[in-house]
Amino acid sequence: MTLDVVAIEKQARPLIAAGQLEEAEALVRPYLASGSGPLALWRLLVDAIRPQGKIGEAQAIQEMLVAAVPGDYAMRFNLSETLLLQGHFDRGWREYHYRYSLPHTTIAERKVQRPRWDGRPIPGKTLLIHDEQGYGDTFQFLRMVAWARERSSARVILEINPESVSLAQRCVGFDELIVRGSLPPAFDVHCEMMSLPMVMGLKLEDLPGTGPYLSADPQRLAQWQQRLAGLPRPWVALVWAGRPTHFNDANRSLNLAQIAPLARPDVTFLSIQKGPAAAQAVSPPSGMSLVSLSDEIQDFEDTAAILSLADLLISVDSSPVHLAGALGRPAWVMLPFVPDWRWLLGRNDTPWYPDVRLFRQPLRGDWGGVMAAMAPELVRIVARQR
Repeated sequence: MTLDVVAIEKQARPLIAAGQLEEAEALVRPYLASGSGPLALWRLLVDAIRPQGKIGEAQAIQEMLVAAVPGDYAMRFNLSETLLLQGHFDRGWREYHYRYSLPHTTIAERKVQRPRWDGRPIPGKTLLIHDEQGYGDTFQFLRMVAWARERSSARVILEINPESVSLAQRCVGFDELIVRGSLPPAFDVHCEMMSLPMVMGLKLEDLPGTGPYLSADPQRLAQWQQRLAGLPRPWVALVWAGRPTHFNDANRSLNLAQIAPLARPDVTFLSIQKGPAAAQAVSPPSGMSLVSLSDEIQDFEDTAAILSLADLLISVDSSPVHLAGALGRPAWVMLPFVPDWRWLLGRNDTPWYPDVRLFRQPLRGDWGGVMAAMAPELVRIVARQR
């Protein structure tokens, strides 16, 4: 009897999309029990088991798929994230380069008629480093620009998105700063900011490097100090939802009501939430003293100033976390059971940022477990203020 792969996919995909991963796994596994079967079903199985935390098995299947179809760039990219999640940086960074071969990332690729820098010294040459992805990625990898200039001995031009350019102006490690979309001066080689780990062979032990490497604008600091002066301390900045268009947003974001276990009368929460979720601040959980700053925040300079003044940031995986980390400010990150690759596995700290703590779901979807772990830690923060 011919196996109807299309029919199986039509059954399994909605289950995966709905988070019914065990059901999808149970549907697909019998067809692969012999250890062989259509590649499409193996892909389905990976999508069902990886979010369950079955990382080792997922990697083994991804390795098999990449070996069978080397030109399956989507699978190579997925493999890269599985490798990086486990701290396997060497091959992980190489496979991560396949991000540019995916339909949804081709818009991010910079078509440059110059070779990519290969990590070797190029004294007397000019190196263009350009950012490419989200704001958090830019904040996270800005640290490597100075390392690249030191390694290359080149003149470095940094091209960066308009929203981050003023913060980057106070960073070190480049000779000229230009805004993305403008015509760069002449250069000899280029490198995407998130390809720097690949070409420079970044290892876990290289992190975090010298920090903090970003700083708040003194004028904005003064403005926000005056704005917040009358509020009782401690001040805890709060972000409970990421960008709604992010492919994994349903897995990483919360509703404000789910933060209720952290509500305390002796903590002033500062909502720096942006986007549609910011409207939830008008109805905070019972007992939570919440001041919404969302409408007053015009740009990342405002966010940086608030984070520099606040005693703590509590946030989902989002750009303010990386901004806080780059500023050397304390932050707690609420992470899903299987997080984004950069947070690794099985640890409550991160090599990227010494002042950031990780609070992971103990079970898939269990934000209550995250709150239960954070609440007594918040008590300690309050006690230190007294």
